Amino acid sequence: MAKKRYPSWVKTRTHARMHDDFRVFLYWLWKQLGLPEPTQAQYEIAEYLQHGPKRRIVMAFRGVGKSWITSAFVLWCLMRNPDEKVMVVSASEYKAIEFATFTKQLIATIDLLQWLTPNTSAGQRDAVQAFDVGPARPAQAPSVRAVGVGGQMTGGRATKIVFDDIEIPNNSDTEGKREKLDLRAREMGGAILVPGGHSIGLGTPQSIQTIYNGFEERGYNIRIWPARYPGREQIDAYNGRLAPQVLDRLTNGEASEGDPVDPRRFTEEDLQEREAEYGKSGFLLQFMLDTTLSDANRFPLKLRDLIIMDVAMDSAPTKVVWASGRAQMLEGMPNVGMNGDRFFSPMHVAEAFADFEGSVLFIDPAGRGRDETAYAAVKSLHGMLFLRRWGGLMGGYDESVLKTLAEIAKSESVNAVHVESNYGDGMFNALFSPVLNDVYPCHLEEYKVAGQKEARIIDKLEPVLNAHRLIVDKTIVERQLDTIPIKEAGDRARVYNGFYQLAFLTRERGSLPQDDRIDVLAEAVGYFTQSVARDVKKAEDKRKARLLEEALRAHQKNCRALSGRHDRRRWN
Repeated sequence: MAKKRYPSWVKTRTHARMHDDFRVFLYWLWKQLGLPEPTQAQYEIAEYLQHGPKRRIVMAFRGVGKSWITSAFVLWCLMRNPDEKVMVVSASEYKAIEFATFTKQLIATIDLLQWLTPNTSAGQRDAVQAFDVGPARPAQAPSVRAVGVGGQMTGGRATKIVFDDIEIPNNSDTEGKREKLDLRAREMGGAILVPGGHSIGLGTPQSIQTIYNGFEERGYNIRIWPARYPGREQIDAYNGRLAPQVLDRLTNGEASEGDPVDPRRFTEEDLQEREAEYGKSGFLLQFMLDTTLSDANRFPLKLRDLIIMDVAMDSAPTKVVWASGRAQMLEGMPNVGMNGDRFFSPMHVAEAFADFEGSVLFIDPAGRGRDETAYAAVKSLHGMLFLRRWGGLMGGYDESVLKTLAEIAKSESVNAVHVESNYGDGMFNALFSPVLNDVYPCHLEEYKVAGQKEARIIDKLEPVLNAHRLIVDKTIVERQLDTIPIKEAGDRARVYNGFYQLAFLTRERGSLPQDDRIDVLAEAVGYFTQSVARDVKKAEDKRKARLLEEALRAHQKNCRALSGRHDRRRWN
């Protein structure tokens, strides 16, 4: 049997193992960079990159390091064959250049790789957007080229295409944008890739309509590494895409449902924090890579995540604790949400009260017709948000509507009024400003919204509701239920109920016939996002510490006064 021939850089047995097995090269490279040994999931991704089919997609949870691993894979391929032509495509040219820059920096800084340095004296390219490796033969295409998915790709040829997170919210939030992105992805695999070339995708879905779901029809193999081990129903939802190593560990009992797949990267505590940050549906997409949401997850906003209680106009309890037990269930209120969803009162309310830290009124104007002029007055205290007024008015620009909104601003003593400017191009503010100044002079400004409405609303409300930080005045619930006789009027009137809109909103375009009230609530809540991010307990502890310090100062002052009187008596 003939002895295997290796390229000239293979001088030791370790080099030979690095040449034959990308996982060994990855281990060696991470060691050169001073990084910890690759994790189990990273080794599995590396093996799939080396041995997977010609058209393959790695779908792995955010933070696993799939871009770094694939950059190392590009280097490994160039070491084995310097005449490889690699095109790196990302959502933007900037992100593609980041990928190429990391690859280029590794060549420049690691001794074993420096023979790949571009030979500029021989006319080789040496820019981060396009560079050659030293041993490569002259060719029209560079060894590595970085380009944005919307950039100029035609005319280029590649033996390997790496598309790294080409789908992001900005280029996939509408059907038209997804169609355009999908067309560019088809172009990559068709016109640019040479016969026998490899197309490698790295992706994280941005919506349940992700373009990645259509890649299998074009011959791609998709392999998924979720952040947690899925349950049986979720395994079926992956449709055979789940990484076999993940499935094997579940089957043989090495892991259980809900365990972290890569605990060295993300512990259970880390995953819980990210689930609170992204919301349940966002976590399912970004970390579990699950694009087949069940009905429960299709409707991510739940009435039970609200806290319903009496909310005063000027102050609120310093701490409110959510609960969903039978003892907290509010009886006698019709259910406008999903079956089994209910309104709940708090389990605990602090005795101490404090003045609100902020108060705003948001208004979404509407013209004549079925749309309402919706409004929401929200106040904040210690990271909790309190919904004091919420509803809608028919009539658009009518004088009565303008005056009613001004009276609401006055009665709630808001610090500012924010009006959406997308509709009417500022005309509403021009009409509303003199009315507001007559009734309650306060700061008035416009705000703009962008992107798909349904996704924008859910992204702003879901994390707040999941953290149980939105408290609703009980009279709002009663008023909306009373003014819309659900049983008598049926669904036609029900759709105007803000709580119905909250419960039945999905990420699908046009999922609600009316969405004015939930839209304006999302903007008002989004205004306080930074406030909501604060930890309620820390805020309460800080307040107690401040009160204790004030009491201590008062005590010290009294002690000094008593001491002074005692000294005067002694000397007298």
